[in-house]
Amino acid sequence: MKTILSAAFAALVAVCLPATAHADRIIARVSISTQTMHVYHDGQLIHEWPVSTARSGKVTPIGEWTAQWLSRHHRSSRYNNAPMPFAIFYSGHYAIHGTDQISRLGRPASAGCVRLHPDNARVLFEMVRAEGTGNMRVIVLN
Repeated sequence: MKTILSAAFAALVAVCLPATAHADRIIARVSISTQTMHVYHDGQLIHEWPVSTARSGKVTPIGEWTAQWLSRHHRSSRYNNAPMPFAIFYSGHYAIHGTDQISRLGRPASAGCVRLHPDNARVLFEMVRAEGTGNMRVIVLN
């Protein structure tokens, strides 16, 4: 009887939970080698943007994460109060965010974060805000 109830409960939970609760609604795929980000929404590529990742001597970690928290008007506590507009934090102090160094996009220039044009950072930020941080996956590849 206990196993039947457990199986019934598991089936009920599977049916009632939203299908998007596994961080697949938004995927930001960052390529360090090409300095680009591909943004997918519901499996469809919707944006391709130039980025700046870590400059020589710094590191942008490679891996997969779920977005942790958002900060619209963030300022760096590590780098002289540098502006980090539309920040999406995904691993500790690492974030995807806008930059005022637009001319450096497309080549390594950051201290480790993934920098975007502020207009593109705003678009991504608003997508994540609408869908929820738990529905965004950040993938950083070599």
